Amino acid sequence: MQYHALSLARHGRGVALLGYLLGPKLLQYVIKVIVQAIQLLYTMLKIDQPSYILLQNPPGLPSIAVAWVACLFWRSKLIIDWHNYGYTIMSLSHGRNHPLVQIAKWYEKLFGRLSDYNLCVTNAMKEDLWVNCNIKAVTLYDKPASYFKETPLELQHQLYMKLAKDYEPFKPRTESVSSNAEMSAFTEMDEKNGHVIKTRGRPALLISSTSWTEDEDFSVLLKALEDYERYINEGVKLPSLVCVITGKGPLKDYYNRLINKLHFKHIQICTPWLEAEDYPLLLGSADLGVCLHKSSSGLDLPMKVVDMFGCCLPVCAIHFECLHELVKHNENGLIFRDSNELAEQLKMLFLGFPKLEGKLHNFRKNLRVSKQLRWDESWDQTVLPLLGQND
Repeated sequence: MQYHALSLARHGRGVALLGYLLGPKLLQYVIKVIVQAIQLLYTMLKIDQPSYILLQNPPGLPSIAVAWVACLFWRSKLIIDWHNYGYTIMSLSHGRNHPLVQIAKWYEKLFGRLSDYNLCVTNAMKEDLWVNCNIKAVTLYDKPASYFKETPLELQHQLYMKLAKDYEPFKPRTESVSSNAEMSAFTEMDEKNGHVIKTRGRPALLISSTSWTEDEDFSVLLKALEDYERYINEGVKLPSLVCVITGKGPLKDYYNRLINKLHFKHIQICTPWLEAEDYPLLLGSADLGVCLHKSSSGLDLPMKVVDMFGCCLPVCAIHFECLHELVKHNENGLIFRDSNELAEQLKMLFLGFPKLEGKLHNFRKNLRVSKQLRWDESWDQTVLPLLGQND
């Protein structure tokens, strides 16, 4: 939604961006929805009269109904940007047959039909909206912003040195042979001339990002890392790994406890919360991305992979129904179904690392030459004509 706001502003449109916090407790849910509906409607009726109200769903309860009422008041057009179905996310915690889930499903279908225009993030969702909800949508694939790109080596070094102040895995493992060198775990800079090189025998940098929710099972990655450690102990020539898992969320403490129980010799794991400007830099510095997102509906795509591809970062992603619309197996990454497959893929991709050949290098090369559209270009082609229909 922030990308939509920036694109509208870029074309000279006035934008009012409204949002609200979500709460997790079921017993408070009904009261919370009523309070949020009143607050949201009050706020929407105070803003300048909009031509369009652009709403991201989920969260759609109560915002779809409130936005529809506001559109009636303002005589505005309602555009829903479908990223998933809210009721399927709710079902992860409560089960698909829970009364609240069924009410949410009915609500989403009913009020979703009242929109004037609809956007969605996959062709699979476009078809599902039409077949099951009688809603006609236009597919607008998520695209990376322009600042998601490969990170120059000098910026990589600066980032690693910054992160090394707080996170042990980024600190150098050996002393430099030169007294004039500034070192991180991955890079070395000659302080006399500022020249940066990658450290000899450096570890591979594996990155994943998450909101630490039920739709991502990080035990799959942890089990794969245990197998990777075993491969090294058995004599397979693999590099040490630094595994960085970024993000905040309700299950972070649970997984941190699991991580603390692991005792690796060749793998280091850290779970930082990065500053906004550092996240694309780290993606652009990494060797491989891992995605454990499993769509609650099977119809949306993980934005984290979109951003990784923007940085020309190959990805191993866990399988779900429409993932092929983004990850092309053996072209820009690999798709796995369980921890055993992921472990085998890590072994294959990192064997002989960091030589500039093999599948990992080919995937990155394919991403570089793919010339994928960026968000601004895609938005101008898909959404701008939609808005122009009534201007």
